[in-house]
Amino acid sequence: MNKTSSVKDLQIIARNIRINIIRMLAEAGSGHTGGSLGLADIFTSLYFNVLNHEPNNPEWQERDRLILSIGHVAPVLYATLAEAGYFPKEELMTLRKLNSRLQGHPARDHGLPGIELSAGSLGQGLSVAVGLALAGKADKKQWHVFSIHGDGELQEGSIWEAAMSASHYKLNNLTAIVDRNNCQIDGKTSKVMELEPLREKWKAFGWDVFECDGHSYTDIIKTCEFATQSVFRPTVIIAKTKMGRGVKSIEDDYRWHGKVPSKEEAEGFIKQLKA
Repeated sequence: MNKTSSVKDLQIIARNIRINIIRMLAEAGSGHTGGSLGLADIFTSLYFNVLNHEPNNPEWQERDRLILSIGHVAPVLYATLAEAGYFPKEELMTLRKLNSRLQGHPARDHGLPGIELSAGSLGQGLSVAVGLALAGKADKKQWHVFSIHGDGELQEGSIWEAAMSASHYKLNNLTAIVDRNNCQIDGKTSKVMELEPLREKWKAFGWDVFECDGHSYTDIIKTCEFATQSVFRPTVIIAKTKMGRGVKSIEDDYRWHGKVPSKEEAEGFIKQLKA
């Protein structure tokens, strides 16, 4: 896919993704708003600059693999895939409807192109990413594996089992991205289960650690370039974000983790984004 380097173009793409996230969630009447909006800049940077992929050939063998471990933010994945041309944008309005390919969590067996993992239970995606990275090494492939994780998800022990394995096998073809918005469904991560010192934890497990502003396209893209050049170790990017980014009235509010706007609220949110 042709890569977009213009910050202005990326801003327009991310705005479109956020607008579609709001529209589809308001139509569905259920889903996860805050994390989906907060990740829009990261997904825009990945699908329109970083990843090697072909929307017209989603099963292309040489594609980079993106594993969405936090499956509840499926709206940002769906909206991004539609924006990139994997399927028509009109289908976004079928989110969570009976027989739709766009269910509350993504699933490979629903037939939607671009889905690499059937995601549901938190903490599982990194293990799948490790398996893919091992397969890539065994087959001497050049493609890279990215996995997306919530910071609250890091409270799952299975994450750290996978992190230990990735370091042991020196999987330099694996990059984990942590959505560090400091929020989870029950409140602030610092109150539910403290994660800091997070950078030092990953380093102790043998990973190269990077940090970036998860809303700066230049910072995200530059950091991904550094991360994918690692020679000896897996890499993790701790991306500092805000839940609900783009809609000021809900930014950094954990209560919007699993809440959706009404049709009236959605109209107001979209006006903010267009402004």
